[in-house]
Amino acid sequence: MKLSDIKKYNFLGTHIDCLTYNYLLEKVDHWLGNKQSRSHHIAVLNAYCVTLAFKHSDLRRIYNQADIAGPDGMPFVYWMRLFLRRPCDRLDGPGVLIKLIERAKYKGYTFYLYGGHPEVVQKMKENLLARYSYLKIVGYHSPPFRKLTDEEDMLICEEINRLKPDVLCVGLGTPKQDYWIDEHIEKIRGAVLISSGALFDFLGGRIKRAPRFVSILCFEWLYRLFSKDFKRLWYRYTILNIVFLWNFILQLCGIIKFKTQYESRPES
Repeated sequence: MKLSDIKKYNFLGTHIDCLTYNYLLEKVDHWLGNKQSRSHHIAVLNAYCVTLAFKHSDLRRIYNQADIAGPDGMPFVYWMRLFLRRPCDRLDGPGVLIKLIERAKYKGYTFYLYGGHPEVVQKMKENLLARYSYLKIVGYHSPPFRKLTDEEDMLICEEINRLKPDVLCVGLGTPKQDYWIDEHIEKIRGAVLISSGALFDFLGGRIKRAPRFVSILCFEWLYRLFSKDFKRLWYRYTILNIVFLWNFILQLCGIIKFKTQYESRPES
């Protein structure tokens, strides 16, 4: 299957790909076959991402230019399975990373972790290495919360390019991590950049992830809402979810129409 053959669904102007993990892994193998090529972007999109993109055209462009825009949410998965009549897996940050780590046992992929609180990213590294003894994490960095100077940013890019990781996990929170990837995808060569969302907090032990059956029932958002991050998440999971549902209903009714064009990045 070619990337152009993937079915996409337009959610409020943001395209989300209907694909499986098998296809994703084959695509990553192909990308990493040429370390001199440009880097590639895997975005994992949920209703929060789509709503932000609906409000901010620059973010919508970033998502629509992603090499793969995976559905991070079972409602999206169920919807696309039903209306596109194609197999579709949930491509969330932890799921994508674990699949790539398991692939690394046979492919030898290396990883770099960028983001998270210093203690969290350190603990994430320790937990991953304890679980996957063969895993190669060539580096990690927890940037300051403030905007980096040009010199600091250049040093980080030089370090990453020197270490030549195959997979670069970017965990700066949405949408900061998406803007970072857009600004650096041309500065970093031959890597697969993943917008990791809460991945660092999950694997670093700061937040407990919802049980699988909760995710299948589409209530992971409710589980997270009543976690230790209630103050930060209540607006996202109440007001912004309502904004998404209202505008999606208007889209389905044909009252609002969103452009379906998108521009992929050239491979050269």
